Amino acid sequence: MTVAVLPSNAHASGGKEAQVVAPQAKAGRQDQKLTVETKIQTTVNGAQKSVKTGTLTPANSNWVPPACWYEPAYSPKQIQAAVKAIRRVKVLGIGAALGGLLDMYFKEGRPYKNYNLDKQGEGQFWAATVNEKRKDDPEATACDKLPFWVPTGDTPKEPLAVTPKILAEYAYDELPVPSTEITTAPEGTTKVNLPTWIWLDKAKFKKVSVTASIPGSGLSATATAEPVSLSIDPGTQDAETYPASGQCPIENGKIGSPRAKGTPVDTLPPCGVQYLRSSGDGSYNLRSTLTWRITWSSTTGEGGDLPDGEFGGARQVAVEEIQSLNR
Repeated sequence: MTVAVLPSNAHASGGKEAQVVAPQAKAGRQDQKLTVETKIQTTVNGAQKSVKTGTLTPANSNWVPPACWYEPAYSPKQIQAAVKAIRRVKVLGIGAALGGLLDMYFKEGRPYKNYNLDKQGEGQFWAATVNEKRKDDPEATACDKLPFWVPTGDTPKEPLAVTPKILAEYAYDELPVPSTEITTAPEGTTKVNLPTWIWLDKAKFKKVSVTASIPGSGLSATATAEPVSLSIDPGTQDAETYPASGQCPIENGKIGSPRAKGTPVDTLPPCGVQYLRSSGDGSYNLRSTLTWRITWSSTTGEGGDLPDGEFGGARQVAVEEIQSLNR
């Protein structure tokens, strides 16, 4: 049930820098708590508009970007309007009942009086918001408090109140990394015991960053992703990878090397795979996963590392026996 609307509509601009403003902030009733859609704005730098992109999966499975937090949401007049809108709901008397409970909280001194209207312009009520990408996570229910008052310039004591690090973690979730589309030589079908070269188009795989900020709050943080290595999984144990670890590092700004014309077919690649058995009538699922190192910085001077992220892709590779002629 929507009960109030605060300004700012979603929009985007093209070019290497694209700004995406989160959906317009608006309040709602969720488990009898006033919630708000985030006002966080994100700016992307370094992503190529024409390149197909995806989002990272944290390499550390015990860490995920935040599912919910509290952020500046309502002025005293806006919280008053939100409660009045709830009271207007006539279904089964819900509006009157819930409005009465909220008035006790915001109007009748338990703990606020008259919606803090005498403090208009001196602060805001901070409200819970849920990360839309993680609304089904169990952690999304952790922000279960009613909006609370924070004077302008004060730092809330609430552990889940938005901070530069939370903004950086939110930005992590918005990083548009290019899909991990490898180039191989030979393309498509390959031969048993002959190496397949693998490399990435270095023009696509560069640093990309996302800056997240809340307008008017002075809070801003940037998460930056940089490719560091490519992991190769041949899709069968009957194969050898190059290097043997299956981890192709980034060297001189590139991962792997194209096979130059005239290179003997049995030349071992710096990054690649050699299949030892035919795939028969089927094919092997060659999976490649790119690891990205993530760092963050902020306008407050805080910063550091966030867990590495991964983004992978797969292709089917047919492997044939080398045919020989008997004379």
